[in-house]
Amino acid sequence: MRMPRGGRLLLATCLCSLLVLVRYFQTITKEEPEIKKSSGPGKSRRSPLQTLYRGDQQPELLAAHGSLRERRELLEQACLSHTRKRRVLSAEDLKHLIVDDKHGLLYCYVPKVACTNWKRVFMVLTGDGRYTDPLAIPANEAHVAGNLRTLSEFPVAEINRRLRSYLKFIFVREPFERLVSAYRNKFTRSYNTAFHKRYGTKIIRRHRPDPDKRALENGSDVTFLEFVQYLVDPRTQREEPLNEHWERVHSLCHPCLIHYDVVGKYESLEPDTQAVLRLAGVEGAIQFPTSGKSTRTDGNMAARFFKHVGPFYQKKLFNMYRMDFLLFNYTTPEYLRT
Repeated sequence: MRMPRGGRLLLATCLCSLLVLVRYFQTITKEEPEIKKSSGPGKSRRSPLQTLYRGDQQPELLAAHGSLRERRELLEQACLSHTRKRRVLSAEDLKHLIVDDKHGLLYCYVPKVACTNWKRVFMVLTGDGRYTDPLAIPANEAHVAGNLRTLSEFPVAEINRRLRSYLKFIFVREPFERLVSAYRNKFTRSYNTAFHKRYGTKIIRRHRPDPDKRALENGSDVTFLEFVQYLVDPRTQREEPLNEHWERVHSLCHPCLIHYDVVGKYESLEPDTQAVLRLAGVEGAIQFPTSGKSTRTDGNMAARFFKHVGPFYQKKLFNMYRMDFLLFNYTTPEYLRT
């Protein structure tokens, strides 16, 4: 019996997505791709992936290698322990992976984990010379769609080739410190009117008893407790995906489907960024911007915000972000009253 046309299209789509997953997992254990030719005649250089796995004589890289390997192994073990089955990678899964074809890099950006500065660095690395200093790039320009290419834009064969041969890295952060940082940035800054209108008004309407008219119109005074109530409300994710600023890292970057070679941490941002730049061979040519923030969100600040959240909502929120704690080896915060 002849399969209906709609069925044939669905089958073809599924097979295409499966090809991405199968081809990728067939190759992630191959740690030594072919030597990458440089642009100079008769010359060749190691790719960042080769430099990481074949070893390097630079003392700085040797010192960092043990820590990077330990994080990879912990992540792989956590994935084996806490995920039951692999699913098919889709184009949607690859939208946060930024591509640098010149240096063989794939970076999965996570908002509130120095991603603005990493995007600035990638604009310098992938650009045509327009920018040479990351700090010269305005923050808003770093986030303009189209300034950087993502892996989702490529055909399946090109996706597989890059996943196989490029250095894949991610930077993560203690989940609740990242969450408090997102709240402070999006709901306590007067200039973020778009977030106030888009999310603040909805949060106040749903989670504040007897809100006044001004609050309903502006959405500019959302409390942290109201924000938490919004996050754990079942209606929130039924209606639309979480905003990337508070979406879980494992949902943005899929670390149990994509084999990340480097897992950097916000808590050790400087040495970890230097390790990546060194692997890419650009450490001396580009300077990663340092944060000028005087009130950085840390564990002590997060504890002050969570004082206003009772045990019931603390527990629900922890369960929501539990996989990020497990996958990236973060301990349960002492200030939680669960």
